[in-house]
Amino acid sequence: MPNRSAGLLIHRRNAGILEFLLVHPGGPFWARKDDGAWSIPKGLVGENESELAAAQREAEEELGVAIDGHFEPVGSYRQPGGKIVIAWSVEADVDADAIRSNMFTMEWPPRSGSIKEFPEVDRAGWFSLPEAGPQDPERSARHP
Repeated sequence: MPNRSAGLLIHRRNAGILEFLLVHPGGPFWARKDDGAWSIPKGLVGENESELAAAQREAEEELGVAIDGHFEPVGSYRQPGGKIVIAWSVEADVDADAIRSNMFTMEWPPRSGSIKEFPEVDRAGWFSLPEAGPQDPERSARHP
């Protein structure tokens, strides 16, 4: 059975424009990558944990604030690696500049024996649907 992740598609209206909150993964592998890196706050569903509870927990861990509101199921999708991501939509206004992500540790640089700590999410931002949606490589729009 493939791994399951759950996440929140957090949205708001700003000056009449629908915006979505996306997060950028922290750590050295993502430090200089933007294209294809941004996503909804999400993570693995724990054993004996409901998918919605996992989505709420992961958003709080990655943003540093609890998200409350009316959660609507959006559906699921399979990532290229096979993981299934289940998502819920919720309206909330989060200060993207004030996120406080949990941390993880890893050996860095590889085979150095040095253990370093990195934020799971290093930044967040609000994006309109054209900015947040899948990007056409031929288009010169700003990538989130």
